[in-house]
Amino acid sequence: MRLAEALNLRADINKRIAQLGERLRLNSKVQEGDVPSEDPVYLLAELDRLVKELEELIGRINLTNSRTVCDGATLTELLAKKDALTLKMNVIRSFLTGCSDRVNRYSAKEIRILSTVDVAELRKQSDKLCEELRVLNVRIQELNWTTELL
Repeated sequence: MRLAEALNLRADINKRIAQLGERLRLNSKVQEGDVPSEDPVYLLAELDRLVKELEELIGRINLTNSRTVCDGATLTELLAKKDALTLKMNVIRSFLTGCSDRVNRYSAKEIRILSTVDVAELRKQSDKLCEELRVLNVRIQELNWTTELL
């Protein structure tokens, strides 16, 4: 199985676990004399099975990520870099939004509000980070589809 397939399977198992949680919640109580629409004991057993499957799969994914090397960096390191770049991009975008907000002045005597940074320059830096993130994402996806799961 390819790493990308394992990642898709992990997402599917997570969705199924969430659905089981909702089904368990819906069948947690019944009126006296009624029976639940689904057997909670069966649902709990299915939950246990899926959680064990997920645990094993995550372990294999993490092992594969830590042993897959590309350009001198492990896939784990590339994923950490992606997360860090994404976080930085989100903060910079939020900051740029604040810098770009217009403050209405109703007369020339009102205090002028100015941006604390060169917005155009920061946007250029932001664009470079975006490009770096896109390239990194493509590389990670390529590795995901060419790497066999350990």
